[in-house]
Amino acid sequence: MFKKDSGLVKIWFGAVLNGTYQYSDVPNLSNLRKVVGDQLTDMGYDINAENAAA
Repeated sequence: MFKKDSGLVKIWFGAVLNGTYQYSDVPNLSNLRKVVGDQLTDMGYDINAENAAA
């Protein structure tokens, strides 16, 4: 189980936030995608915007 201060969560969070990857690229390992999504949502990032743009 990943926690919000996990290194992998921080890497994916940063990569999505700076535009290197999209939220949909985050691997669905254990709870990784959910934790990254929660972090992004807390920062005001709309994780559903990618689906709306497609």
